[in-house]
Amino acid sequence: MRVISGTAKGRSLKAVPGISTRPTTDKVKEAIFSMIGPYFDGGQVLDLFAGTGGLGIEALSRGMDKAVFIDIEKNSIDTIQHNLQTAGLKDQAEVYRTDATRALKALAKREQQFELVFLDPPYKMKFITELISAMEEQAIVESNATIVVEHDAKDILQDAIGGFKQQRRADYGDTAVTIYKRSME
Repeated sequence: MRVISGTAKGRSLKAVPGISTRPTTDKVKEAIFSMIGPYFDGGQVLDLFAGTGGLGIEALSRGMDKAVFIDIEKNSIDTIQHNLQTAGLKDQAEVYRTDATRALKALAKREQQFELVFLDPPYKMKFITELISAMEEQAIVESNATIVVEHDAKDILQDAIGGFKQQRRADYGDTAVTIYKRSME
């Protein structure tokens, strides 16, 4: 695993020890950023279920100003901190060890809003709809926000969740990526 493009291009990223996380492959990461970017002119990104932090780090490397990384596993938090240090992006990041629901409530209380959100929960967790709805209800997503969901290819996600409409879905073996964009009606 490495940073594919931008200011930290080529920097190696460490994987989380053990088998509890499933890092996004470079191939899938490259495909995601070709669909949503590939580069950004500032903004904030939320990497929920961050694992290694690879997606949020890639977004920072490609021009996002700030990233918030959330994961409940201590090994993941340690790995994210290491990878941010390696990529030279530690000053642009906040890293929190908590569960997703608590994190969303805390971010809402702090009135933080994000243009880009990565959702990559463990495949056995089937609550993408609830998470996206909570983000919208708690106003932590900007009006033009993009939400990227990485999930089991067997799962078919809804065409619309609240004000978000599915823009695209792409399958990569057992992994699927579904992109939602806020619809401006």
